[in-house]
Amino acid sequence: MPEQVSRRALAAGLVLAAASLASAAAPLPGAPILPQPVRDLWPGPHIVRRGTWSTVVGHDATGLGELARRADTASRRVSAVLARPVRPLIVVPADAREAAALARVGGVDGLAAVADGERVIVVPESFARLNPTGRDVVLAHELTHVVAGTGGLPVWLYEGFADYVAYRDAGLPVTTAAAELAAEVRAGRLPTVLPGPAAFAANGGDPAALARAYQEAWLACRFLADRFGEGTLVRLYRAARVRGTDRALAALGLSVATLTARWRAYVRDQLV
Repeated sequence: MPEQVSRRALAAGLVLAAASLASAAAPLPGAPILPQPVRDLWPGPHIVRRGTWSTVVGHDATGLGELARRADTASRRVSAVLARPVRPLIVVPADAREAAALARVGGVDGLAAVADGERVIVVPESFARLNPTGRDVVLAHELTHVVAGTGGLPVWLYEGFADYVAYRDAGLPVTTAAAELAAEVRAGRLPTVLPGPAAFAANGGDPAALARAYQEAWLACRFLADRFGEGTLVRLYRAARVRGTDRALAALGLSVATLTARWRAYVRDQLV
């Protein structure tokens, strides 16, 4: 399956995470992510497969072992960046309708997975269409939301940070992971502002524009990690949740305006 499918499905599959986690309680620093009880997920049997770190629950055993291995990979990637133990709970409902019911949302059409509290809910129809790289990236992205929290942050930071973690060890060239944005930049259309909530709205708009929003946010966080170090990016994320983004950036000698100018130059250098 071509990488383009993974990128488009990935972009669509990330939209709901911000809404579902915005009001979630912050995980306790240093505490492992523990599985929630699974006995009341749905009527009937619950099949459980465990990886080294992960727990996967579904209606039947099909694909659960392979998903547990991928969840272990996502766990290691998130733990390597956030320096804390990560023990994912992955729920595999029967179909998109059941996924929406579990996530308590109206629908999950086109979504690959949803971060919901302390678990990641896979949308089976969309997740199955992703290639292996896409599946790993989706799981790591959503698990980052679960572990790091999102409350009080601008959308470019919490979505960009989740993509930074997800793509860090994915082995994709920047121009592949950010193909939609690269096409715009090469056509002379450099983004002017960091993407805000409207850029991430899934309202039947242009899928390529949505993909570009995630790519712009990812490259903003990637710039911060390249310029100041990955540990500084993690500390900035945590500080922004407590003190606000402006104050967290100021500690690095940056304002939103100066960050935007340097990010635009970084995008151009990476993608031209």
